[in-house]
Amino acid sequence: MKVSIITVVYNGAATIRDAIESVLSQTYPDIEYLVIDGHSKDNTTEIVRSYGSRITRFVSEPDKGLYDAMNKGIRLATGEVIGILNADDFYKHSQVVEKVVDLFKKKKCDAVYGDVIYVNPINTEKIERDWKVGEYKEGDFLHGWMPPHPTCFIKRSVYERLGTYTLELKSSSDYELLLRFIHKHKIRISYLAETLVTMRSGGVSNATLKNRWRANREDRQAWRINGLRPYFYTLLLKPLRKIGQVLPKLS
Repeated sequence: MKVSIITVVYNGAATIRDAIESVLSQTYPDIEYLVIDGHSKDNTTEIVRSYGSRITRFVSEPDKGLYDAMNKGIRLATGEVIGILNADDFYKHSQVVEKVVDLFKKKKCDAVYGDVIYVNPINTEKIERDWKVGEYKEGDFLHGWMPPHPTCFIKRSVYERLGTYTLELKSSSDYELLLRFIHKHKIRISYLAETLVTMRSGGVSNATLKNRWRANREDRQAWRINGLRPYFYTLLLKPLRKIGQVLPKLS
């Protein structure tokens, strides 16, 4: 089972090496690694090219943003399973892909997801959020649930059947895609109960209150795009679920 891993980057020289090293250190032997760069202005391209043929495919050209670049990577991917690892994230350990593939084979599922930790962007040893996702139950999206996008490994056939990331949304296209795949079309998903990805804190949807408000409006739009209606409290619960991820670290 070939696994395609896609890293999308724009001006990510400060962090891209961590992402690349975490992919190249994986013990699973059949990995295709694609790096999609949005024509960076810093030395991102030099860093990526320094790895030579260890990176299967490198594309550097202007794009229409994060999700357009992800779609480009998906179109180029040839693996049976696709994972997306952002340029400021990295896999928690070297056996992540191996364990993911084992679960795909055992469960005969369409997608696998796991847990994630958020760390200080400067000191990556300092954990700021610990997101234990838990097993999915049908209808959980109505109660504010979603799996961490960077931990999701999805069969390429699902993208071919149900589509890729919408460019209508700026920060919630990953939420819309997972809502569409899991809640609307009920693909078969399996939970790998361990931390798969380390993420640096921050990000487009959470950096400011203004951005969080925009993300909430986009989340609502994601339901409309799919012809679905959330409960009145669904999109209030989504950010509130994060409180439990932070509080243990404050004690």
